[in-house]
Amino acid sequence: MRDCTNYAEILAAKHKKMVKTHKLLWVLFMPMILNVAGAQTSGIRNNYVDERGLPHLKIERSMIYSPEKDWLYNHHASIIEFKGKLVAIWSNGLINEDSPGQRVAFSVSNDFVHWSPLRVLAAPDKAANDTLKILTAAGLYKYKNTLVAYYGEYEKDRSKTDLYAKTSTDGIHWSEPVDMHLPLIPNHGPETTKSGRLIISGNFSFPYTDDPTGLSGWKMSSFYPDSLYKQDNSATFYKPAEKTGLPPLCEGSFFQTDDGIIHMLLRVTGKGWRGRLWLTESKDEGITWSRPVETKFSDNDSKFHFGRLPDKRFYYVGIPDTLHHYDRNPLVLALCADGKYFNKQYIIADEPYQLKKQGLYKGGQYGYPHTMLYNGQMYVIISRQKEAIEVIRFKLDQFQDR
Repeated sequence: MRDCTNYAEILAAKHKKMVKTHKLLWVLFMPMILNVAGAQTSGIRNNYVDERGLPHLKIERSMIYSPEKDWLYNHHASIIEFKGKLVAIWSNGLINEDSPGQRVAFSVSNDFVHWSPLRVLAAPDKAANDTLKILTAAGLYKYKNTLVAYYGEYEKDRSKTDLYAKTSTDGIHWSEPVDMHLPLIPNHGPETTKSGRLIISGNFSFPYTDDPTGLSGWKMSSFYPDSLYKQDNSATFYKPAEKTGLPPLCEGSFFQTDDGIIHMLLRVTGKGWRGRLWLTESKDEGITWSRPVETKFSDNDSKFHFGRLPDKRFYYVGIPDTLHHYDRNPLVLALCADGKYFNKQYIIADEPYQLKKQGLYKGGQYGYPHTMLYNGQMYVIISRQKEAIEVIRFKLDQFQDR
C-alpha cells in the first residue's frame, strides 16, 4: 500500500512539474507566437483618406446636456427608444475623467428636441478609505416591457470592478441595483447575436448570456487566458497585452455576418496606436475568440460602433481620420455590403464645440459614439469634448440607393 502511495505521489509531483513547465513555456513563447499573428492583417478594411469630397448627410441635432458651472465632465453616452420615448444615459463627473464621485446620469425626451433636466440614475458609495467610488455608464438594453441600464463601479485605484444594472418600466423610475457578478466596465451594452445570445463588448472580455432579460447567467469570455486577468476596466488592459506581445487593445464593438462569425473590432491606444483597428473573431457565438490581428481599417484612437441596417448592409460610426490623432473629428458613417470592405463613406458632422472648462483628458470633438436605429432613422449620441452630450439623427433613405 505504501508503494502505491509513493508511486502516486511521484506521479503527482511529475504532473505538477510538467504543468509548471508548460506555463513557463507559454509565458516565454506565446508573445512570439502572437507577434507573428499580429504581423498578419485581416480582410476587414475601409478606404477613408480624409474628408475632402465626401458627401455630408442631412442631419438634425439636439443638445441633451451642456453644463454651466459644475458637473463638467460628461462622457460614455448611450441611447435607446423605449415605449415611444428616447432615453439617454452617460457618465457624469465634477471636472476630471473617471475621478471619485463620478455618477451616472440620464435624460428622457418625447420628441428628440426637448430633453428633461439631468437626473441621477446611480450615485457612488464610499470605499473603505472613505473616498467615493467611481461609476461609469455602460449601456442600455430592453426586453419586452422592461428597460435595463448598466453601469460599472470601481475604486480610485481601479480595483474591485463590478457591473450593476437597474430596471425600469417607464424610463424614469428605476429599481435598486442588481449585481451582475461581472468584473468589467462595458464599452457597449448587451447586443443580440443570431442565436438570441447576448454579448457585452468590453475592452478585452466579452461576457455572454442566454438569459433574454440580460440580468443573469453571464459568463466571462476573452481572447486572453483566464490567468492573465481578474477584471476588465480602463486600466487593466495594458498588462495582459504586454505579457502576450500585443498592443493595448480595448473598447470593442462587433457585428455578425450571415455565416455566424462574430467580428469584434478593437481600438488600440497609448504607445501602441498606429492608426488601425484590430480584430478578434468568434465562431461559437462568443464562447471562444481568435488571436487578435491588425486590420486595414483606419482609426483616430477612439470608441466606435458597428451595426447592421435594415437593408442588410453593415455600418460603422466613428472617427477614421489618422491625420489628426485624437482630435476625434469628423464623425463618419461607413457602409459595407460584404462584411469586409467599408467603402462608402459619409460625413455625419464636423462642426467644432468650444470647451467651457479644461479637465483631465477632456477633449475630442465627437467622442465615443453609440448608435440606434428607429423609425427609419439612425440616432448617434456622442460627447462633445467630454463636456456636453449631444444626439444627432438622420434618415436612412439618404444612402439606400448609393
